[in-house]
Amino acid sequence: MYGNLGSGYQGYPGGAAPGYSQGAISPDVQQWFNTVDKDRSGQINWQELQSALVNGQGKNFTDVACKLMIGMFDRDKTGTIDINEFQQLFTYINQWLAVFKNYDRDQSGHIEEPELAQALQQMGFKFSPEFIKFLIAKSDLQNHKRMSVDQFIVLCVQIQRFTEAFRSRDSEMKGIITIGFEDFLSVAINCSI
Repeated sequence: MYGNLGSGYQGYPGGAAPGYSQGAISPDVQQWFNTVDKDRSGQINWQELQSALVNGQGKNFTDVACKLMIGMFDRDKTGTIDINEFQQLFTYINQWLAVFKNYDRDQSGHIEEPELAQALQQMGFKFSPEFIKFLIAKSDLQNHKRMSVDQFIVLCVQIQRFTEAFRSRDSEMKGIITIGFEDFLSVAINCSI
């Protein structure tokens, strides 16, 4: 699914997921859904999704990434998504792929620290070089140098969730909040995968 899913990208894709409308199912989405729905149940679970998603290194997306994406679109909380939810996920993945490909200039299937810093800055985040190194190190546990597309999607979704939680508590828009321990834990648990 890494190769030819690209769709037009306008702005920060992380904000697009919650408000998609359900319309007619595109033939491309129907074809992908039929391919991914191995057991022909009319529903896709994270394992079926994982078998269809390949990152730039020819490896399947991680369990974490697939569970996160299913969970984002699983409106009835069954652990599966139907064709309408899959169409939303399909669009969402394409938006992230477009962002990733824009910064993976050497088409290696990875982005490195400077590329990640640029991508996050385009999304409106200005993180320190030390924080960018930390993000890369958390994603690339062996070499601490690069991030794959599935790791990038997970990171961006996590940053989006934490940013929304932070903004809801930053009523004065100062960029600083005071937070109690239980509130902190609730934010961390709600924003985790």
